[in-house]
Amino acid sequence: MKIIGIDNGVTGSISVLESDGHLVLYAKTPVIHQLNYTKTKAWIHRVDHEALGKILETYAQDECRVALERPMIMPGRFKATVSAIRALESTQVILERLKLPFRFIDSKEWQKVMLPAGLKGDELKEASTNVCARIFPNLTIKRHGDGDSLLIAEYLRRTA
Repeated sequence: MKIIGIDNGVTGSISVLESDGHLVLYAKTPVIHQLNYTKTKAWIHRVDHEALGKILETYAQDECRVALERPMIMPGRFKATVSAIRALESTQVILERLKLPFRFIDSKEWQKVMLPAGLKGDELKEASTNVCARIFPNLTIKRHGDGDSLLIAEYLRRTA
C-alpha cells in the first residue's frame, strides 16, 4: 500500500510512503513559470500537470491512499487564493484521470495530531520541518521549505 500526501499549491510538495513508513518519494510540486493571463505584465506559477502526472502515474497501479490538502481560501489574499484554487483543480484532475482515490484534508486535521499545539504563522512551517527531521532523520527537509506533505502522508499512515 502506498500512502500519498499532497501539500496543495505551487510551493507545495508530494510525499509517498509505504504502509510500513518507508519513504518512497519526497518532491516539490512541479511548476511552470509563465506570463500571467491578464493585460498587465505579471508572472505566475502553475502546476506542471504533465510532470505531476508522470510522478503520480508511477503509483496508479498500486493500492493507494491519497490525501490532498484543501486550499486556503481568504478573500483578503485574493492572488494567493486564486493560485491555490488553480493548483487544486489541476492536481484533482490528474488524480481523477489516473483513477487514484483521494480525499481532501484540512491542515488543522493533520496538524492537530502531528504538530505541537499553539503554533501560528511561520511557527507552523518551522515546526513542520523540525518534526519531519525527527521522523525522517536521513532526509534534508529544508530544501523544500517544509515537510507538510510528509506529515500529511504520515498522518494518513498512522490513522489507517
